[in-house]
Order: sequence, then structure tokens, then C-alpha cells
Amino acid sequence: MKNMISVKGLRKSFGQHEVLKGVSFEVAPGEIFCLLGSNGAGKTTAVNILATLGKPNGGSATINGFDVVKQPGYVRASISLTGQYAATDEILTGRDNLHIIAALRRLPNPKEEASRLLEVFRLTDAADKPVADYSGGMRRRLDIAMSLMGSSPVVFLDEPTTGLDPQNRIAMWELIREMSKGGTTVFLTTQYLEEAEQLADQVAILHEGVIIAKGSPQELREDMYCEATQNLPTLEDVFLTHIGEK
Repeated sequence: MKNMISVKGLRKSFGQHEVLKGVSFEVAPGEIFCLLGSNGAGKTTAVNILATLGKPNGGSATINGFDVVKQPGYVRASISLTGQYAATDEILTGRDNLHIIAALRRLPNPKEEASRLLEVFRLTDAADKPVADYSGGMRRRLDIAMSLMGSSPVVFLDEPTTGLDPQNRIAMWELIREMSKGGTTVFLTTQYLEEAEQLADQVAILHEGVIIAKGSPQELREDMYCEATQNLPTLEDVFLTHIGEK
């Protein structure tokens, strides 16, 4: 398979408001792809369509070779998704939340997988406490751990480090790199330019429903290289220039 994710001319409207206006991009297997955009640019709408949580008004998209509209069940079996807000059960313990997801995914070793993720996300000490007693950052870490149960070939992370302190954000970056090295395709949305520059193999800038720039962080920076000053811009410079705020 050449591309794990293929999006062609994707369109989505809510009433008279057109959110996606013919979006196209491709993501190779094992790649970390970052969709950058300001609030309201259409990032979450795009993720929801690719994750079969919404239907497009036009265009097409495939995940792992399956059409997101015609074969949603196969798409869901191929992906994991973490949204912008934690989806944990506060009455249950952290460990119980993970066990439920393991059961839903029919994993062969749910207890071992839960213990592994609790350790990875530094939640072992709080594993048997109700999630209602967790801090916001702990809930976010648990939510991400829940989305990573199993071995989905594609993982969607919609602003995954929102609410995390710097230490946990860096730990999340390392986990994303490890997933990619293991062959997992990671689709990341973020507003943190540093995050995209640190992680992404490829970046697409979405602005007012349109992809206005695509390429590796280095390629996007080199495209704006200024010979007069011999300055190589940051990805933030590239982003702000493309969306017309610099």
C-alpha cells in the first residue's frame, strides 16, 4: 500500500458555512503527519470525517485502503482516536477504564496491557483511584492511554498535549516517535508550532478550509529562506506568513 491515508477533494458544510473546501493530502505508512491550523480552520472537522464520526459533502478519503463512507466498520477497526477532551469515566478507577477499552477491543492480555500503559503515562500510583480524584493533566494522560490500547495501524491525536505540563508534553512526544518507529501512522493536529517542528515528517497548513502549504518542516522553512538576510525562518514564521498574520 502506497499511502495509509488518502484524502481527495474533501468538502464539508454546516448549513451555509463551508468548513472544508476541497482538501487533499496523503500520508505514508509509519509517517507522522501534522495538520496545522488556527481555531476554526477545520482541523477537527477533518479528523471527525476520517474517523467516521461525520460524513463529507464531497470528495473521498480512505484509511488503510478502506473508504471512510462506504466501509466505516473496517476504518474503525484500523484506527485509534484521541479527541481534544478527555472521555474517561470518572466513577471508575484508571485501571478499570483501561480494562473496559481492552475488553471492547478484545485484547488477549488486558491486564498486562493496562499495566504497561499506566507505567508509560506515569499513572501507576493512581491506577486504583477513581478518575474523579485525578488532576486535569492526569485525566488527559489516561484518555490518551485508553486510545492507544491495542495496535491500530493509524492513530489520530487531535491536539493531544493540550492540558499537559512541559514534562508530560515531552514524554508524549517520545511516545509518538516510538509509535512511528514501530510502523504506526500518526495523524496529529496541534496549535503548538514547536510540537509540529519537533515531530512531523510532513506538515499541511489548513486555513479557512483550504490546504495552503504542504511539505516537511525543513522544506517549508527552506521555501521561505531569505537570501538577503541569510535567515532560515522557523516553522512559526512560515505558518504566520501563510495565514497572513506576518
